Amino acid sequence: MLKEFFMGLSQNQLLNSTAKKYGLKLGAQHVVAGTNVAETIQSIKELNAQGISCTVDNLGEFVFERSEATTAKEQILEVIEAIHEHQADAHISLKPTQLGLDIEYDFCLENLREIVAKAHEYGIFVNFDMEDSGHLQPSFDILDELAKKYDNIGTVIQAYFFRAEEDLHKYKDYRLRIVKGAYKEPADLAYQEKSQIDQNYIQLIEWHLLNGKFTSIATHDHNVINHVKQFVKENNIPNDKFEFQMLYGFRKDMQLQLAREGYNFCTYVPFGQDWYGYFMRRLAERPQNVNLIAKQVFNKKTNTMIGLATGAFLLGRLTKRK
Repeated sequence: MLKEFFMGLSQNQLLNSTAKKYGLKLGAQHVVAGTNVAETIQSIKELNAQGISCTVDNLGEFVFERSEATTAKEQILEVIEAIHEHQADAHISLKPTQLGLDIEYDFCLENLREIVAKAHEYGIFVNFDMEDSGHLQPSFDILDELAKKYDNIGTVIQAYFFRAEEDLHKYKDYRLRIVKGAYKEPADLAYQEKSQIDQNYIQLIEWHLLNGKFTSIATHDHNVINHVKQFVKENNIPNDKFEFQMLYGFRKDMQLQLAREGYNFCTYVPFGQDWYGYFMRRLAERPQNVNLIAKQVFNKKTNTMIGLATGAFLLGRLTKRK
């Protein structure tokens, strides 16, 4: 019920558009690195100083106008320039829908081509985040087209999809991020039980560690992390073949500990005005995330608590109006 509630909120365009007007609220300021490139680069530098690399996501939802997609493209190009200028240890994560996939396939392809080409010029990697089932195959098609010329791209495999193993094998020679999956998908396309998703997730990770190019293991689950540590040890898999990934603002102590232990660690750094849908999906993924955000908010100073209360009040009013 809680997951469905937050997923429903994440897809509410009225709430999403209104959230942009009020800045980071409801605790989102603890899991979103900033609203502009300068703030985000500073956050990246702070993480780099602690031995942590970053992947940067310019947040965006419900892009159906060419002007919005073009603006998103320019923002991502700005991030690429900033990473290069500051010699930051960071790369790009992006969503094809933000670059126009729901507008026109060829328009999206050309936007992505421009981004990948600029990143390639600077030796910066670009990761194609995968979204819901309706956008999955077109996103893979764009990846395939760009891979004909560029080698600085990779993608995401979502373990809850039945097709995940087939996709993993097809793209084994790419740098891949393996995740459990964050969208609500129908039973004819995806596993519905947590135990089934978890089992498939581990199987995909193990297979790619043994057979793939480079594996990004995206999880906050210490049980999965401990399992991977033991698996790579038993199979003599070197540390330069994989990394652990977590979201910005979550389990900070564990992120630092893994980096200190000598594992490659990458923090997923989201930024931008369009934070609302991302934040709601993070709350939907695991009930523990709600508790984590609450603890982080109420451990801060009084002005932060006031900001939370104000955001909650606005959300409540908007929800009643809908």
